[in-house]
Amino acid sequence: MRLIICRQGESVSQWAASYVLRRIHEFKPIAERPLVLALPTGGTPLGMYQRLVEFYQQGKISFQHVVTFNLDEYVGLAKQDTESYGNYMHTHFFDHVDLLPQDRYVLNGKVTDLAAECQRYEAIIQAHGGIELLIGGVGENGHIAFNEPTSSLSSRTRVTTLTDRTRLANARFFQNHLEAVPTQALTMGMGTILEAREILILGQGYGKADAIQQAIEGPITHLCPISALQLHPHVTIVCDEAATSELKVKTVKYFQETALL
Repeated sequence: MRLIICRQGESVSQWAASYVLRRIHEFKPIAERPLVLALPTGGTPLGMYQRLVEFYQQGKISFQHVVTFNLDEYVGLAKQDTESYGNYMHTHFFDHVDLLPQDRYVLNGKVTDLAAECQRYEAIIQAHGGIELLIGGVGENGHIAFNEPTSSLSSRTRVTTLTDRTRLANARFFQNHLEAVPTQALTMGMGTILEAREILILGQGYGKADAIQQAIEGPITHLCPISALQLHPHVTIVCDEAATSELKVKTVKYFQETALL
């Protein structure tokens, strides 16, 4: 595991976008061998998407041979609904770059058979050879995507029930009306996430400090899903200084020193 500590939240976004730029250039995707990304939503990755759009506008990057899978979606919201993650992706990313429509995969929370939708999603991921780089955020309670505490660490894409804490954190996207936040979501499971060949986690602010501490120093437990990343061979956590406030001083020093090597 690597920990990259940035002085401010803006630097987290810049680092993440620059890393995606580098990975695309290194991978050299072509039609027969696309780069498969898993993408997050929420407040934390907004700056990353803004910078990726800027890179595209500057001619530094193309997404024509990139395939994307979103991590999650609310149950009951159609893709065109303002608060849906499908709409989020179009507003902040899809509509501003050359990523082909057929290469953008977002779970459909409006279908009648949610279990079949989850199975379909898993099958499409496997048909593309799995996820090369998965980018995610982390919730204050340690959730990744919508894998809430007590989620099985071997779970696959599925329907999940959201905790009140998660719904309260997301209420800001629903005009602060908690009752408007769906109680269920579709999410990639922890087993699906851990099968990605590389994982990049973004964290900002004091509110994420407990989760970051558990991810790095805590025991591996289903009560804090992000702790399962300790099992993965290629994980990078990028966060600001505030998000490291619960880490031991010697832990921070270790990662600061090894980042220079």
